[in-house]
Amino acid sequence: MLNVSNIDVFYGNIQALKGVSLEVKDGEIVTLIGANGAGKSTLLKTLSGLLKPKSGKIEYVGGSIAGNQPQSIVKAGISHVPEGRRVFANMTVEENLELGAYLRKNSGEIRKDIQKVYELFPRLLERRKQLSGTLSGGEQQMLAMGRAIMAKPKLLLLDEPSMGLAPLMVKTIFSIIEQINRDGTTILLVEQNANMALAIANRAYVIETGRVVVAGTAAELQASEEIKKAYLGGL
Repeated sequence: MLNVSNIDVFYGNIQALKGVSLEVKDGEIVTLIGANGAGKSTLLKTLSGLLKPKSGKIEYVGGSIAGNQPQSIVKAGISHVPEGRRVFANMTVEENLELGAYLRKNSGEIRKDIQKVYELFPRLLERRKQLSGTLSGGEQQMLAMGRAIMAKPKLLLLDEPSMGLAPLMVKTIFSIIEQINRDGTTILLVEQNANMALAIANRAYVIETGRVVVAGTAAELQASEEIKKAYLGGL
């Protein structure tokens, strides 16, 4: 589904990604783990068109999307849930969800999909007329994910969905990620909670200082003593 080959990405003169390559196959959950500042969020921003690679290839379902505008990437079937959630605070929950479908035309289908989001996130149904800025962190994360789903993506990019959430809410969010995947959406997950990420992923990549340094199945990384020491709290 997604093939990234040898991409270099810069912020001004600073190189953030150095020859990064990875693959996401249809139906998978693939996770990227690594320390703060390793380049994980930069990679997702590049895939969604917010940053342009200086070199390398990004192919999605057989066509190049490197350097494409964000709206054309959303139209192609890639949605990005950014770090920090970025909900529209002065709009209601339902207005945020409607905005997620801004490229779609069929209002009847949009209403049906909003109901599906409410089934997936019952808390949002309770809060549907509430301003998004008044929601808890966990509720805002649910809303950010629901808004992304409204674009009907084939590939969902999730950036640190558990950040700042209480342990019980983290479990809920990860359970919903698995449900979204079972419903047919492929997922590329950036997550500092490596234990939780590897528990639900098929495959994983470790990024350090802008480079992919380890790649393998989630089980292989969970079993690696080096990975345990560096990212899994020595478990």
